Amino acid sequence: MKGDDIMKLSVFGYKLVIPTDIIAAWVSVILIGIVAGYIIIKKRKLGVVWDYMKTTNHRKIGILYLLFGIIYFFRAGVDALLIRTQLAVPNNDFWVFQGEKYNELFTTHGTLMIFFVAMPLLLGLMNIAVPLQIGARDLAFPFLNALGFWLFFAGSLFFNIAFFINLTPEVGWTGYAPLSRAEFTPGAGTEFYVFGLQISGLGTIFTALNLIVTIIRHRAPGMSYTRMPLFAWASLITSFLILIAFTVLAIALYLLMFDRLFGTGFFSGNEGDPVFWQHLFWIFGHPEVYILALPAFGIFSDIISTFSKKRIFGYGTMVASIGLIGFLGFMVWVHHMFTVGLGPVVNTFFAITTMAIAIPTGIKVFNWLFTMRGGVIHFTTPMLFALGFIPSFVIGGVTGVMLSLSAADFQFHDTHFVVAHFHYVIIASTILGVFAGLYYWYPKITGYMLDEKLGKWHFWTFLIGYHITFFPMHITGLEGMPRRVYTYSEADGIFILNAISTVGAFLMGISMLFMIWNVYKTHKKKEQVSSDPWDGRTLEWTVSSPAPEYTFEPMPVIHSMDAYWYAKVKNKSLPTTTNVRVKPLERDSIQPFCIAMSLFIVSTGLTFRWYWLAILGGVVLFALLVLRSMTDEREDFYGKSDGHA
Repeated sequence: MKGDDIMKLSVFGYKLVIPTDIIAAWVSVILIGIVAGYIIIKKRKLGVVWDYMKTTNHRKIGILYLLFGIIYFFRAGVDALLIRTQLAVPNNDFWVFQGEKYNELFTTHGTLMIFFVAMPLLLGLMNIAVPLQIGARDLAFPFLNALGFWLFFAGSLFFNIAFFINLTPEVGWTGYAPLSRAEFTPGAGTEFYVFGLQISGLGTIFTALNLIVTIIRHRAPGMSYTRMPLFAWASLITSFLILIAFTVLAIALYLLMFDRLFGTGFFSGNEGDPVFWQHLFWIFGHPEVYILALPAFGIFSDIISTFSKKRIFGYGTMVASIGLIGFLGFMVWVHHMFTVGLGPVVNTFFAITTMAIAIPTGIKVFNWLFTMRGGVIHFTTPMLFALGFIPSFVIGGVTGVMLSLSAADFQFHDTHFVVAHFHYVIIASTILGVFAGLYYWYPKITGYMLDEKLGKWHFWTFLIGYHITFFPMHITGLEGMPRRVYTYSEADGIFILNAISTVGAFLMGISMLFMIWNVYKTHKKKEQVSSDPWDGRTLEWTVSSPAPEYTFEPMPVIHSMDAYWYAKVKNKSLPTTTNVRVKPLERDSIQPFCIAMSLFIVSTGLTFRWYWLAILGGVVLFALLVLRSMTDEREDFYGKSDGHA
């Protein structure tokens, strides 16, 4: 690090050396905090903040997921722009981002994008849309839903605080051992990675359990599995994947925690094996790709059907392909490990399973194309994001099949080719899917419709920037440029391609300004929309916009798939009934927030070896759990008489 990139301070006789990027971050956050605080106080929104801190309503919790997912998206996006700036020209020496600082940069970018951007944005849309689509009045366990969000928030806050105290982890988003062991990355940095993911992952598991019970037990009368919207189906299968995959990740993180804190040898070369970490991580990591992609497939399916004015083509095969993708997702993890020396038999088996998973994915592409064939297509902003997804995702799928060839993977491995493939798959599915879902369900979230013209500017600038950024990286990878390396020479012959990628990245950044302006303009105009602004097909469009806290009273009765659409075609109303399952009880509570913060305290104590603080946090956590176990919210609603359960 250069001398002009650090600031030296003397405080109470202690000499502090602070990198200038840390100072810039503190200044930025303080200024943003002052502006946000001023707006909240001026507009008298403190009551709203308090209301959201203790809410258990699915729509409000979904809004919280979306809000913080977008905030972290911008945070991780800045990291991406810094990475591309450093790689823009050969032998670059941009600011402080070389060596260890560059390692920190791609660690935070990857970890944030996977765990603290894609996951909360998808969980937010699931929270908002799934109960409305299946006729549920809330998630089955509202308290657990709130706890799931606040655990995510506590984990994300814990991970991000590391940057502001110059303890950012530098082990990559995969946390590979032995690099992540204390011998090679001493200090507290990696603990922020371990505990941040542990806490947020626990919240994700709770939310998955909640979604499973909700979809299985709280569907509207007549809403059979063969009549559910595909987003609900994708959410159900994704939730099962989360239960398995995130549990495996939790095991891996616990073992790494013991290695770092207590000197065990699960991932050391003498007593254990670093390859064990790779197995555990990728048993989580590859299903995680489908945890991110399957909900987006469901979003695209509903949107393409709505704006083609046609029932989804091959509904049964769509459901079967989602299930098959989820099943095969647990049988391909070793294709991330072709170069570690597991042998030709193992490599061949996982090469075959990796190729096989392309089959159900390809089926879905043809289902979407045949849905549009002969339809009356409306090129709305959500539909444009869905249409932009299809060719982009196919490109990512083709390069994935290339990587599945174990012999070829020895050439592609750890190059920019892999980076390009991964971003083509995840951005095309997850990010474009989230944008499509946000524009599509924004009326149900806020009661307002985002401006279509600005939405289309957002779409085109983002999509063009996305391809300009990542397509050249296939070529730089084939030219041998390794990933996770902060420089290259002019003799490598890849300067122009890297410069083009950097231009594309900044175009993607500019595209987000259109979305910000769109949201501001929409809320400035305050033009309320009807319950069904898109002429939709599914049940969420039967309730007012924004969705109220008390929905489906009386409850609709479903007799076919897309029942609401066919009722409109026949100019009839959906039949209703009052003989339904009791609504899940929503009772505002600050306990979920407090439980999550107690885990934050425990993690802080363990990270810095302040065991007294960890014990204190553990005592507070135990007391809160005891308090929760003694709280029966049903008494407020049903009274204390016998039989109210």
